[in-house]
Amino acid sequence: MSDSSKTVKNQAASIEEHGKFIKIIHLLSRFSGAISAAMIVASVVITCEMIFVRFVLNQSTIWQTETVVYLMIAATLLGLPYVQLLRGHVNVDLIPLMLRPKPRMILQLLSLTLSIVIVAIMAFYGFELFHTAWTKGWKSDTVWGVRMWIPYLALPVGLILYMLQLIADSISILNNSGNNPNLVYKDIEGDS
Repeated sequence: MSDSSKTVKNQAASIEEHGKFIKIIHLLSRFSGAISAAMIVASVVITCEMIFVRFVLNQSTIWQTETVVYLMIAATLLGLPYVQLLRGHVNVDLIPLMLRPKPRMILQLLSLTLSIVIVAIMAFYGFELFHTAWTKGWKSDTVWGVRMWIPYLALPVGLILYMLQLIADSISILNNSGNNPNLVYKDIEGDS
């Protein structure tokens, strides 16, 4: 067997392994999107219950406001990978559309690399905050007294999942660069 055929086989195996990784990350992103949507629905239901308790029953609420705030923050963080998967973030693509395919790919990879670095730093400090709240037993200064590690857990989890989706996007661009003249990410519907 010649060296070139071995190289082609190795490259094919590498792309297949990357494909499995990308599919797993896409599955995780979809799952976190579903969890995020459920948290938003729960927030709406709790808000309706809070309004009923306050204005119909004329009673005070203890846990509802705090729960809704934490659920919405967690939904935002856990929804990041799903929004990235769908390319739902606001983007400005005037410059990339004006570039030729190779510079466009370089710009996309540079942008994703910088995003990965920034999100990794944020995830590190998010984990540090979560861990500190866990070890020191921090509680909120409200009547309900929530253990703060619970809402803080959304920081590292959401950011790590987002970072994994960014890495999957980078791999997808590298794997498809020779096959796609427009250098668009791999079709997300085709991987399920």
